[in-house]
Amino acid sequence: MKKLFSLFLSLFVLCTGIFALAQNVQADNWDTPVMTLGSSLTSEQRQGTIDVLSAKIHNNNSQQLTITGDTLVKYLNPAGNNFTSNSGVWSSALIEKTRRGSGINVEIVSYNGKDNITTITANQYRNAAVTAGITDANIYVTSAIPIDGSGALAGVYAAFNQNGNTLNQNQVNAAQNEMGTLSKITQQNEGEKNYSDAQLNNAVAQAKSDMAKIGPHITINQITNIVNNTIKDNNLQNVLSDNQKQQIINLLVNVRDSGALNHGDFKDQANKLSDTIKDKAQGIFNKVNTPQNQNLLQQIWNGIVNFFYNLFH
Repeated sequence: MKKLFSLFLSLFVLCTGIFALAQNVQADNWDTPVMTLGSSLTSEQRQGTIDVLSAKIHNNNSQQLTITGDTLVKYLNPAGNNFTSNSGVWSSALIEKTRRGSGINVEIVSYNGKDNITTITANQYRNAAVTAGITDANIYVTSAIPIDGSGALAGVYAAFNQNGNTLNQNQVNAAQNEMGTLSKITQQNEGEKNYSDAQLNNAVAQAKSDMAKIGPHITINQITNIVNNTIKDNNLQNVLSDNQKQQIINLLVNVRDSGALNHGDFKDQANKLSDTIKDKAQGIFNKVNTPQNQNLLQQIWNGIVNFFYNLFH
């Protein structure tokens, strides 16, 4: 009888564990995508937004979450924003969780043929998502009217919290600080021949990956060296001002202090982010990596090597 009871108890524990695991897997995979909709949308704009976003995944069964001024206050104000409960929200998003290791993909979707996200770029959304602790997701962003896109990002944070993936507010704050800094640098370099938002965001993504290799106790000097190297790798060393370089160092110190480097997924997500940025801007990075853009000393060294190679062959 005792053996039978022990066997029953073991089976019960095993089944309970399997059930709990299944629940965790289900939560991590999200049964259905989540669509966040700005509360300021008119009925017509709301339906138009639903149609635009739904078309990206051919799924009309997404959960819907309304984003209000209170949502902006909750997720964005701790980072220094000044939203109120009466703040309008038009930008919206659709979040679809993807397989583990797939990384963050962001697409800004046009509304009636217009790209109405005026300030935040897809790469800035990607970098902010990684810093905030978001992993493996397709994120589609749109707006019925021209707007900066903050409402959509708050919606992404809210969607993850609603689905059991609670985000660390310190990381969210660091993500917001990062987005503001990178957006400002891109605006300051608008029209600069040798600059692109892709290069800047790739430099930051690479820096995050290199920081993660060292770990959460990385020093400011180490971060500074990493930033200088990744800026150089992306051919921005003669484009960014010393002040802008220092801003990048500061934002990455904030990333360190937020606790983001304590998470094992951070390095993989940063690596994947860099690959994604390069894939989506191959034309830019092909130009960045031309011999004309190499370091002068590297060009001289390559010339010496080629001279002696040709001399003895």
